[in-house]
Amino acid sequence: MIFIMFLTIVEECAGLPLTIVVVASTLKGEEEPLIWKNALRELKETIEKVEGVEAKVIERLKFSFDHLKDEKVKYCFLHCALFPEDFEIWKDELIECWIEEGFIDDMATRHEMKGKGHVILKKLEYNCLLENITTEFGLHRIKMHDAVRDMALSITRMNPRYMIQAGSQLEELPEKEQWSPDIEKVSLMYNSISEVSIDVLPTKCQLLTTLLLRGNPVKKIPYSLFMNKPCLSVLNLPFTKIESLPNSISELKNLTTLLLRGCYQLRDLPCLSMLQELKKLDLCWTEIEEVPEGMDLLIKLRYLDLQVFTLKEIPAGLLLKLVHLQHLSFDVYNEKTSLKAEEMEPLKKLECFTGRFEDINEFNKFIASMQQCKKNLIKYYLQVGSSFMPAARDKTVTIGGVQNWEGELITHPIENQHLNIVKCDYLRNIVDDNSSLKNAIELRIYECKGIECVVSLSSLASSSAHPFQSVEILDLQHLPKLSALIMNDAGIGSATTSTFAPSTTFSHLKKFYLQRCSSMKTLLPHWLLPNLQNLKEIHVGACSQLVEILGAATSEVEEKGSDALIKFHLPKLGEVELWRLPNLKSICSKSGVMVCDSLQLIQVSGDCDELKRIPPFVPLVGNGQPFAMLHLLLPSGQAQNGGNGWSGMTIQT
Repeated sequence: MIFIMFLTIVEECAGLPLTIVVVASTLKGEEEPLIWKNALRELKETIEKVEGVEAKVIERLKFSFDHLKDEKVKYCFLHCALFPEDFEIWKDELIECWIEEGFIDDMATRHEMKGKGHVILKKLEYNCLLENITTEFGLHRIKMHDAVRDMALSITRMNPRYMIQAGSQLEELPEKEQWSPDIEKVSLMYNSISEVSIDVLPTKCQLLTTLLLRGNPVKKIPYSLFMNKPCLSVLNLPFTKIESLPNSISELKNLTTLLLRGCYQLRDLPCLSMLQELKKLDLCWTEIEEVPEGMDLLIKLRYLDLQVFTLKEIPAGLLLKLVHLQHLSFDVYNEKTSLKAEEMEPLKKLECFTGRFEDINEFNKFIASMQQCKKNLIKYYLQVGSSFMPAARDKTVTIGGVQNWEGELITHPIENQHLNIVKCDYLRNIVDDNSSLKNAIELRIYECKGIECVVSLSSLASSSAHPFQSVEILDLQHLPKLSALIMNDAGIGSATTSTFAPSTTFSHLKKFYLQRCSSMKTLLPHWLLPNLQNLKEIHVGACSQLVEILGAATSEVEEKGSDALIKFHLPKLGEVELWRLPNLKSICSKSGVMVCDSLQLIQVSGDCDELKRIPPFVPLVGNGQPFAMLHLLLPSGQAQNGGNGWSGMTIQT
């Protein structure tokens, strides 16, 4: 019976694929025939009330909107129409908009509110009212189908009342007649409006709650724009060319969100002390030199972005008063906004934080205070010292240019995932006596003149946790004294390595990069390979003393004999890239064979003229023994397994 009613609904949808999909998704999972029957009746009645093909299509699509049970979910959907047609909206940005508008109820944490936002997104996607945009980086954006957006616009022309002319190539504000007294939201985003004319400004917009002017070349905001708008709560002005805001902004007593991100010419802000309801203030990438007057009185602030390179100071005591902050950002490149741990201590609700500490001591104090109140940062980029490395991911700590740091334990946040160490010349190795590096996924060490190994055996032996067990990417560059990844303490300086690394050390390593490390002679010793069963890529370049990539221990060669077959098991290794290695003689020792089931590419380029041996790369057969040696075919004129002239050659198996 349900199938028959479904066919009837398909007929009512006039066979149009989009309307069939949207309407059918509304009833997905319903097994009660009465619900289908009632839905069919509602659909017929709504279609019969309108005339014209376009109007009937909109009513069919509106059927799905009407069946959204939660009114706030409906408002979340309609908000998507404020963006231009075919606009690809970042999901996180959209959820932030919903939070700003109050469509998502207050919860204990901002993280929970964002989680609720993702649930709403899933609901709208499930009902085919929003489309996922697939990119190579994942599903992080959505858009509205043109017809679905037309349906949303038809709703906002009636109730609730919006004026939406986003991306319409406007050069001036809409005429005064279009600003009806009952208008609630205005979106003029991404136009070419350079002047806000007083002549067309409405005298009263008593119900206006949201004004979006993002992405317009507006240079000046007239005083009267903010008058007689008692309900305005969201003012969106990012990426405009304004140089200042008028004092009349103080009239916006109910303003909760003020967005000025990317206003690169904004240098002056009026006193904000009257904006007592303000919860979000974004001044990122502006040119202000001083924190706005009265900001210490904005005690309801939850979100504050001050990533401003021109900011001269953080006023003493400012953060002590903003105890409800959940999101806080400063420019890590601005040494004048370095933070003291005591200023951060009252921020018990902080979840997302970008900031800089001048030294290790202040950083440790901050982390200790966070741990003491049992609060973990969910998203952060923390900078210690004066040398930088761009943070491409969440949960990143960069320690740069800290010259008095010798590698003692750093109390990282327990969920630290990305650690960058740059220009710390006193550092000889990474010390980890606790769980600081237990969850680190990426470790990058650049330009540390004193480092001799990544970790010493004593650190591994004394650690109660399993350091480096989660590291997937290891990137080592410009380390002139580095001679081994793991080393006996007694062997530092003599390149004596340990054969007793815990089995978990580097056990999840997938990508290994090594560049400009002039003391390294053997990249990976044979005894370490059992730990590297997940290794997929090796990239090595400009290491002048490197002789071999994989080396067998002398004792093992003596035990088995010089002609005995030594197997190097790297089952997931798929790519080896080598360049500018003038002393490289072999990829593995003379009697070695590499057992690699996944190998696809070996690329040798630049100065690698001493490379005399490419070992066999063979998969295992059923009994665990390698196939007979494979002779790789080389380009015309090149010798197999020997000779010079490797520069620029790519070998594929």
